[in-house]
Amino acid sequence: MTEENPFGAGGLDLNALMQQAQQMQEQLASAQERLAETVVEGTVAGGSVTVKVTGTGELIAVEIRQGEFDGSNPDDLEDLGAVIVAAYRDAKTQADDLASQAMGPLAGGFDDPNSPFKLGF
Repeated sequence: MTEENPFGAGGLDLNALMQQAQQMQEQLASAQERLAETVVEGTVAGGSVTVKVTGTGELIAVEIRQGEFDGSNPDDLEDLGAVIVAAYRDAKTQADDLASQAMGPLAGGFDDPNSPFKLGF
């Protein structure tokens, strides 16, 4: 009785597997670099607050339109804090969507039944 090779008739080609892994690693690094350089904006309250984040979700700027909030009024300052958080969430959602689009094809290789990287669970 012969045992069937679980890696197919040709066996496991480690060189091809390593080349594919290196290509995926390079593509992943390139996609991450592009995301880090991409800036998305989240705007709320009719544009009174705009937040900028990178495609990786790093907060890089907060812009507050002059005259929208009274810095001496505690309620206005509390509202400003809530609006900044909402603007960040808007921008972060966009950044996450962008990251999913950029990384999706790379992560998808693990779900491909023909991929040598199939995890099997």
